[in-house]
Amino acid sequence: MLDELTPSYGSLDEPRRRLVMRDNWASRWTAAWQVNGSTVVWPVRDLGSVPVLSSKPVRGFTWRTKQRHRPGLEFLVSTGRMHGFESLEERAALLALDFMTVIEVLPQPFALSFEHVDGHAKHTPDFLAMMGDAGHWLLDIRPAGLIGEMDAVKFAASREVAAACGWRYSVITGWRPHVLSGLDALSAQRRPLTDQLSCQPALLAAVADGPVAFGELVQATRVPAVGRAHALHLLWHRRLGFDLGRPLDDSSLVWPAGWTESR
Repeated sequence: MLDELTPSYGSLDEPRRRLVMRDNWASRWTAAWQVNGSTVVWPVRDLGSVPVLSSKPVRGFTWRTKQRHRPGLEFLVSTGRMHGFESLEERAALLALDFMTVIEVLPQPFALSFEHVDGHAKHTPDFLAMMGDAGHWLLDIRPAGLIGEMDAVKFAASREVAAACGWRYSVITGWRPHVLSGLDALSAQRRPLTDQLSCQPALLAAVADGPVAFGELVQATRVPAVGRAHALHLLWHRRLGFDLGRPLDDSSLVWPAGWTESR
């Protein structure tokens, strides 16, 4: 689903040609993790045995005046705790992962050391996300205009590591139109809500037969202003659906989860 929210980065085949991957590369490339307060180094071939849920970010998050990036902490409903990010772009990725009901997210999961045609290099991917049945997803976040030639080589190396581990890998360079504004609107009501006015059953009943405009939908509740908050809550938790590729307003069509046009 994450791939549906972001534009395609493009091919990493050309940067991959600069990687040195002969002679059992998975034994020579290494990844350093922070586990139980110590740095532990595994060859890439053994990363499947890493106790991921016991690890910590390999570098800390710092705040100082005049720094050019915007680090911080983001609370995820899916995990019930705060997660560090190093830029506003990474914060947006955390919000999207929360919408996808991620099980766990590890920022700065490991420091990769790899070989390329000009020598050795290191790279720390931005996130390792555990997605339940979808498995692990390794992510690098970088605006398209800031990706240099060596960055692409590092991304290609990360992709090879992910493939060796059976993980998915993506480079997020931005978001499709209206995705972030839509997720931001829904996230305002992502935490648990008490439904004393039975708004949620009324909302679900109103769309039972097919799509209804958002403004009309909330009018089906006893108090539309309260119903609006519960409608956003149901959209966030995907008990209702709408097109994230369009702005969310009163004219937006909303449908029940699992609805298809052929029904």
